[in-house]
Amino acid sequence: MLSQVIVLLSIIHYFDISSLKFDFEFEMQRIVKPKTQRSKRYLRRKEPQVEENTKTAMFIRGKQTSEIVNTVLKEVYLMKKPNAVMLNKKNPVKPFEDFSSVEFFSNKNESSLFMIGSHSKKRPHNLVIGHLFDYHLLDMFELGVEEFQSMTTFPNAKLTLGSKPCLVFSGEPFESDHAHKRLKYLLINFFRGPVVENIRLAGLEHIISFTAVDGRVVMKTFKSLLKKSGTKTPRVELEEIGPSLELVMRRKTLAATDLYKRSLRVPKVIKPKKKKNISQDAFKSVKGRIHMEKQDMTNFQTRKMKGLKRTKDGEKKAVKKQKTEAKE
Repeated sequence: MLSQVIVLLSIIHYFDISSLKFDFEFEMQRIVKPKTQRSKRYLRRKEPQVEENTKTAMFIRGKQTSEIVNTVLKEVYLMKKPNAVMLNKKNPVKPFEDFSSVEFFSNKNESSLFMIGSHSKKRPHNLVIGHLFDYHLLDMFELGVEEFQSMTTFPNAKLTLGSKPCLVFSGEPFESDHAHKRLKYLLINFFRGPVVENIRLAGLEHIISFTAVDGRVVMKTFKSLLKKSGTKTPRVELEEIGPSLELVMRRKTLAATDLYKRSLRVPKVIKPKKKKNISQDAFKSVKGRIHMEKQDMTNFQTRKMKGLKRTKDGEKKAVKKQKTEAKE
């Protein structure tokens, strides 16, 4: 760049073309270093991490919402607590037309999951659910609420705060249809909660069921009750506690294949190193293979019996003669 400027200045001096104007813009990226411990911690949280933190979901109210949409946002927010952020103010957000506002909220609240509620004559009781990768849109689905039952309609006991749910998916579309497969991955990402190594039986009390049938997705929430069975293993009963939703898929935006694969990439540090002749099955049981030298079966020691003793033909005939003479 500097050499080009020198050449142009020499041309101007030689040909006397000072009447022409040349504008040169030099852009330098300014790097601001953090000065306080608070800013250092903030930047450290923003950095890519080997082990992913528990994802936070943000719930956004659109410009126009209905009572059903507001109740759905509040109750799903209660299910996601404490890893959730509720934006109570109305926001003119239209994610399918302009997604920049959602990216701004995501960067501000450090959340990679979102649910937007809106209501209009064309799309009544509308929910937009999606997730982001590196603060950029990954997948987004628009779902319409056809039927809804609130938690208040079920007089049963509610869940404890921060309980990890057990997700159950049933229906052929979740296995065959590409869009439903991506929706299944999104729902797992949205409701799975924190990653734990061990879980006790009494702690497995929250169950969320998703059923895909006749072009709709039915969501039901249950609480497991452990009752006496007369044996060591308790009898398990399911009690519906709400919310209950019947959703229909409307619009969708799916990520490109390369971006989707990049979001599923696992760092090499986390991947376990392969050990020779050691493998694991689907139930994480360790299996090993032992290699031994080839055995020489000619020197293999067996039980000593006269019938197995080797003798020559002449000796055999002599033994037979002795036996016959002794009998006579």
